[in-house]
Amino acid sequence: MSNTGMNMRGKITFYEEKNFQGRSYECMNDCSDMSSSLSRSQSCRVESGCFMVYDRNNYMGNQYFMKRGEYSDCMSMMGMRDCIKSCRMIPMHRGQYRMKIYENENFGGQSHEMMEDCDNIMDHYRMNECQSCNVMDGHWLMYEQPQFRGKMMYMRPGEYRNFRDMGMSGQRFMSMRRITDSC
Repeated sequence: MSNTGMNMRGKITFYEEKNFQGRSYECMNDCSDMSSSLSRSQSCRVESGCFMVYDRNNYMGNQYFMKRGEYSDCMSMMGMRDCIKSCRMIPMHRGQYRMKIYENENFGGQSHEMMEDCDNIMDHYRMNECQSCNVMDGHWLMYEQPQFRGKMMYMRPGEYRNFRDMGMSGQRFMSMRRITDSC
């Protein structure tokens, strides 16, 4: 039984300028377009919970995982080209984690079911890359390089036939980590 629905409320405050200056906007759930609340967001404080922030509207573009803490200069800390434009709260998950990864798009090629973090799919599964997946339980971060480095993508339960539809054209993923933080 999955307890994903029993999520702890999160709270993140965005600021227009670096170092928590300028107008602010508090958010306690998903926000697909922050432009109506702030012209830009260059710093933030996560008071509780965990969030993914994106440098494009509608949860697209570069992503960064944020847990409780202060982020005084998001652009330089995260390597974003632009300011934060959307965010998604990550629900707290208690229970098992399961994800099936596939070498090719549309669930093709070799596949492997995972229940633990994997720091290198080539070493562990002899897969050159992951181009589709099915997240059955839990919330995961997928990274473009081994050892949980490079660009990341947040995966919540669901089927992902190809990553291009998510704005990740040409992206390949080489390591995966469960989001187990209780933030």
